[in-house]
Amino acid sequence: MHLTASIRSAFTPTGTLRAAINLGNPILARRDAEGAARGVSVDLATRFAALLGAELELVVVDAAGKSVDVVLAEQADIGFFAIDPLRGEHIAFTAPYVLIEGCYLVRNDSPLGANDEVDAADHRVVVGKGSAYDLYLTRTLERAQIVRSPTSPTVVDTFIEQGADVAAGVRQQLEADARRLGGLRLLDERFMVIQQAMGTPKSRGEDAAAFLAHFIETMKASGFVDEALARHGIEGASVAPPV
Repeated sequence: MHLTASIRSAFTPTGTLRAAINLGNPILARRDAEGAARGVSVDLATRFAALLGAELELVVVDAAGKSVDVVLAEQADIGFFAIDPLRGEHIAFTAPYVLIEGCYLVRNDSPLGANDEVDAADHRVVVGKGSAYDLYLTRTLERAQIVRSPTSPTVVDTFIEQGADVAAGVRQQLEADARRLGGLRLLDERFMVIQQAMGTPKSRGEDAAAFLAHFIETMKASGFVDEALARHGIEGASVAPPV
């Protein structure tokens, strides 16, 4: 798809490309030893800025909900999100570029052994506030109570502190916390697959949204996304199929 002056200006109204980077999902981004944001989303933002011929400014946040907020407030021009219909009311999503598993974590002595046992009236399920898991479980859990932790990386600590029954989140984060704390286990099956996409405010127009969608398909087809996952040592996430 051809880059036009109007598409470039749609993505760079301030003269730079501002990309919201969420450090709350370690599959997508995290801080390196020097404190700089690094990861697949940063690599994609860098490549997209180069395509536009624009300087890149990272708007770094610590939670998915905050990433959505800065894009909706037009404080960032693009972001990296789990596709969700609520978010999609005002954000134009690309097709997914990465698929991520969402899982449940419980204590070793918990009687829970399967996902379909989680939704009970006396169960409390901890999720990261505003995360894809929060949005999904808010729609689907009918009896269990949802407890919201400030960010996804703090879910398991909140789960322990409050004596909750289940923690829900990214498989890799839950596995790392289980190793860190001990006495915890994941239920065997994932309860959802998160479709991770890029997005831009719908106010930027259909041509801008189409250009971003084409960019993501190119990055998948060229092997860029797969190489970025490998470069950052990400396991348990897969490149989404082409559309």
